[in-house]
Amino acid sequence: MSVSLRLPEDLDKRLGDLAVKTGRSKTFYMLEAIREHLDDLENLYLAEQRLIDSRAGRTRAISLDEVIHRLGENEAFLGSPASRDS
Repeated sequence: MSVSLRLPEDLDKRLGDLAVKTGRSKTFYMLEAIREHLDDLENLYLAEQRLIDSRAGRTRAISLDEVIHRLGENEAFLGSPASRDS
């Protein structure tokens, strides 16, 4: 898939300088930046939606004590066994 992006001059210069200094392409660094920050943007959107739902009474918050009770102390603080193995 091809995407066209017009960068402000200052960002284009910084990106070009980095590419020259490292021998990598500008595309490489643009993809790295997207990969690095897309998860953050998705998580932010999800958190905002959960906050809206909570304030509207569509969901309810649970306390840390309830999380620990539901998951057990080890799972609440360490994650599931499968996630620790990866």
